[in-house]
Amino acid sequence: MKSLIILLVFCMHLLAADASDNRTINIDRIKNDNSKESMQKWLNGDFALETYKVNYILPYGYSDHDYGSIGPLKYDNIEAELQVSLKLKVGKNLCGLHESYYVSYSHQSFWQIYIKSSPFRETNYNPEAFVTIPINDTSSPFKLRSLKLAIAHKSNGQPNTEGVDINGVALGNLSKSINYVYTTLRMQHDSLITDLTLWAPLGTGDNLSDNPDLMDYIGYSSIKFTYFYGEHMFTLMGRGNLATGKGAVEATYSYPLHNNTNLYIKAFNGYEESLIDYDRSLTKLAIGFSFSR
Repeated sequence: MKSLIILLVFCMHLLAADASDNRTINIDRIKNDNSKESMQKWLNGDFALETYKVNYILPYGYSDHDYGSIGPLKYDNIEAELQVSLKLKVGKNLCGLHESYYVSYSHQSFWQIYIKSSPFRETNYNPEAFVTIPINDTSSPFKLRSLKLAIAHKSNGQPNTEGVDINGVALGNLSKSINYVYTTLRMQHDSLITDLTLWAPLGTGDNLSDNPDLMDYIGYSSIKFTYFYGEHMFTLMGRGNLATGKGAVEATYSYPLHNNTNLYIKAFNGYEESLIDYDRSLTKLAIGFSFSR
């Protein structure tokens, strides 16, 4: 309960962030031009880091799936979830295609705040390097807008625990990871954005030794729709493996509340909500706040 209170206070602080902004700072009398420019950038928040995927904190997420236990510790099927995702532009137009080059980092955590000691059940780390190439397609029915090429790593940062047990209970292998490449083709039809993504693991062997059948559950492709209706934003994503019949569907809804804070609702059904659960299907509904869209 203590952790929940801290979490809610954190959310309230973000909602009221404009009460402690920099509007009272005056730089008109600063004589040094370099100092004045630096202060103006600081006041404007003009930094190189940009948001990438959705940044959110969801205090309440309910799953129909039993998350199991680690030794004597039994996980609850109600937990919090948070994600931080940022990108940095490192180059542009090197090939004359008006392309942009980025590195990014995303961090998704599943937080058991409703049980004693409030442990993080699972955290997934996802660094990427990618290039986006703009496409101004006005003649075809597809209305292509961009092509993205990326190389990425995703893991839960856990050690190999094969053969390890606690109090006579085998842990299995907690380590899960994959290196992969992917490409995303983006299309636009008025307020509907469609992203078609294809991906593949880099090699086999050690790359998938922690989860050799991972691709059976997540497949090699996905489609995501993003739709805007006024201030409302809806997304629907589907991915899967046609050969095995396994995959996942995720839907989200967001609506601006105050400043840059949005109501955020996420529903998930299928495999690989997190890497540790890649081979177990679950249905989950979570609600909270997002700070980017």
